[in-house]
Amino acid sequence: MLDKARDAILVRHFEHGITYWNKSAELLYGWTAEEVIGRQTGDLLYRDLAAYEQAIAEVLGHGEWTGELQQITKSGAFILIEARWTLVRDDAGRPQGVLAINSDITDKKKMEQQFLRAQRMESIGTLAGGIAHDLNNVLAPILMSIELLRMTSRDERARAVLSTIETSAKRGADMVKQILSFARGVEGERMVINIRHIIQDMQHLVQDTFPKEIVFRAELDKELPLFSGDHTQVHQVLLNLCVNARDAMPTGGTLTVSATSLQVDDNYAAMTPGSIPGRYLKIKVTDTGIGIPPEVVDKIFDPFFTTKELGKGTGLGLSTVLSIVKSHGGFLNVYSEPGNGTTFSVCFPAMDAPEGEVAKVQADTHPRGNGEMILIVDDEAAVRTITQQTLETYGYRVLTAADGTEAVALYSMHRMEIAAVVTDMMMPVMGGQATIQVL
Repeated sequence: MLDKARDAILVRHFEHGITYWNKSAELLYGWTAEEVIGRQTGDLLYRDLAAYEQAIAEVLGHGEWTGELQQITKSGAFILIEARWTLVRDDAGRPQGVLAINSDITDKKKMEQQFLRAQRMESIGTLAGGIAHDLNNVLAPILMSIELLRMTSRDERARAVLSTIETSAKRGADMVKQILSFARGVEGERMVINIRHIIQDMQHLVQDTFPKEIVFRAELDKELPLFSGDHTQVHQVLLNLCVNARDAMPTGGTLTVSATSLQVDDNYAAMTPGSIPGRYLKIKVTDTGIGIPPEVVDKIFDPFFTTKELGKGTGLGLSTVLSIVKSHGGFLNVYSEPGNGTTFSVCFPAMDAPEGEVAKVQADTHPRGNGEMILIVDDEAAVRTITQQTLETYGYRVLTAADGTEAVALYSMHRMEIAAVVTDMMMPVMGGQATIQVL
């Protein structure tokens, strides 16, 4: 009957070692009963005897013990077990040994840890969203002030300095925009995507945040097809792959992102799961890192699987990449040689219109007003001031409010004059959404 139990059951005599070892113990630890009978569990199952000896002391003192212990199997793998130990006595009541019932909880604990880590990442995303909003309020007045100063400055040297400031501020604003889009979960909207723009964003991100020992190279064909997709999700695909490439090159190396057009025929589709005949945009992310061992390649897309140290990976990056690519009707391949780097190839179904045939977006023009009144609502004084100055420069009249309550009061007094309301969404007292509903 004990051989049919799912838990590993063994009896350890204090003098004679292991005296019983059931079938589940053989499956869990890898040793047969013949191999372990008479051996001491301390020598067999433990590298660190401190926790084991403390558990034995608890059994001797209280007659039983329940807890978690790390053990080692015949193959050298570490496992975590939930132990339920009971002291065995002889007819005279003298302690003779321990009856141990051990349950393998290694996978359960890994799932719990990954779940908690994912929750922490979600909390960090929310926190990052709040920080990004505050940074945006710092950068917005700078960018708007540059435009006003450029209109009044005639000194070419001063205008060159303004251009440098504007370039840096815009790069900061772009990074804040990326943080906000991820933190708020802005996804689901499909649009026409030019991969050049996302790769350029990725290049700036890598150069600004990755170790300087990592060199970024972009290799893009002159003519690239467009495709329909969720911009945030596609950005996340490239970001996850680039972060993995960074981690695979701890001492530095070359990170290459390339984009080409790929025509999939019937033969290619038959050999490539997830693909159908047609035209695709192919993106390759290649590193010169340590590579992926062959025995691990088939597991890297499994949720919560990671080869990184504890605390350095959630095990969700590549599973997320695969999910996003599949949801876009695409497919993904990986090629790796241990010691020679890894290449991930991501393919998205291309649209019929080539890149060159899409109408270019006209440069933004600033319409001039004719005395229309605009109500500006923002809790940041600097944002209110520079927005007011900018609108007044372009011929508008402006009212300002520090929060939603003040905005409602001003609106009720100037209802017939106010042509438009521009409001921040995150404010104390009354936020932007509540203000809009009241107005």
